[in-house]
Amino acid sequence: MKDNQAKYPQLRFKGFTDPWEKRKLGEHAKYCRGSFPQPYGNKEWYDGEGAMPFVQVVDVTNKLTLVENTKQKISKLAQSKSVFVPKGTVVVTLQGSIGRVAITQYDSFVDRTLLIFEDYEKETDERFWAYTIQKKFEIEKLKAPGGTIKTITKEALSSFDVHLPQFKEQAKIGSFFKQLDDTIALHQRKLAKLKELKQGYLQKMFPKNGAKVPELRFAGFADDWEERKLSEGTSKIGDGLHGTPNYSENGDVFFINGNNLVNGKILISKETKLVTESDQSKDDKLLSTDTILMSINGTIGNLAWYNNERVMLGKSAAYLIVSDFDKKFIFSYLQTSTIKNYFLNNLTGTTIKNLGLKTIRDTTLFVPILEEQRKIGSFFKQLDDTIALHQRKLEKLQELKKGYLQKMFC
Repeated sequence: MKDNQAKYPQLRFKGFTDPWEKRKLGEHAKYCRGSFPQPYGNKEWYDGEGAMPFVQVVDVTNKLTLVENTKQKISKLAQSKSVFVPKGTVVVTLQGSIGRVAITQYDSFVDRTLLIFEDYEKETDERFWAYTIQKKFEIEKLKAPGGTIKTITKEALSSFDVHLPQFKEQAKIGSFFKQLDDTIALHQRKLAKLKELKQGYLQKMFPKNGAKVPELRFAGFADDWEERKLSEGTSKIGDGLHGTPNYSENGDVFFINGNNLVNGKILISKETKLVTESDQSKDDKLLSTDTILMSINGTIGNLAWYNNERVMLGKSAAYLIVSDFDKKFIFSYLQTSTIKNYFLNNLTGTTIKNLGLKTIRDTTLFVPILEEQRKIGSFFKQLDDTIALHQRKLEKLQELKKGYLQKMFC
């Protein structure tokens, strides 16, 4: 019969059956806080010959790493007044964004707002320990008022309960998550490159700086593009309800605003409220698959396709029913820096910025013949689909990792 104090993770590698040992963090780990000479603003503490990375809270990512380049470099003069941390050390933030953990990937000096794990009573795998600390802070956040830890001291940290297997099992777990982290990082880099590639094409495949043709075109097209207003190729441009609808738990239509328009899709979450179909405005019922949705209040210019979802629009969401232009072409054109800058330069409001419907209707475009529009629109749609595919793969890996973290740690 198992001891009530014994801890066993739900999922383990073969060959490991012993219970995990419960310890106080302060008993298992030796740690200290970083340091830095005062006052912080003294110029002689920074940069110069022999300067090295100086790690602050802002330099710790949520991916168990430090940023590639720290915000500050510590001068040779100040280094003796700080704390040196060799590559491969586990650190955790104690102020600001509390509980962010990293395994340092380069030698550095560390600020007093971070805790440095210097040594351990028993041999300990760094990645296993980093995830143990990260998970512990997540548990503590759930206990804190409002789900946020306001402050944490070395003394409070030392009383945290941690559960540890033998080193061989730690190393197995650490190696497994290292491989998983590397795979996730690879997919993140691929996704970032695809998004960067798209931005490059948006710059080159649409006219800019008053030009009548783009820098890059498909073969067989040579004519100048025609100057048109956005309103000339749309049958209607409008926005959603300016009042408050009658919400109903038994409603069958989602009430959405600009913040529901994410990465080309209408994002429905648990917080999205429902209204009844009879409460829908007349304009909402005009929406068709030729409709592009756009955020026009607060966050400006987020786009989504409308695909017959049962939704009612709020005032921060506008709709463009494309008629004489190619819908995919316009969807891409609205993402160019030329159009975005035009929108941002014509906002109204003080605290909360608003993009007016007249401004949208008066947007100047340079438009090629329909055949070239379709070529460009299809090209960007295919690129968007590829980006979305990589995004889904990345999200699945992140969810997989989250599941393993739940099952492989006590």
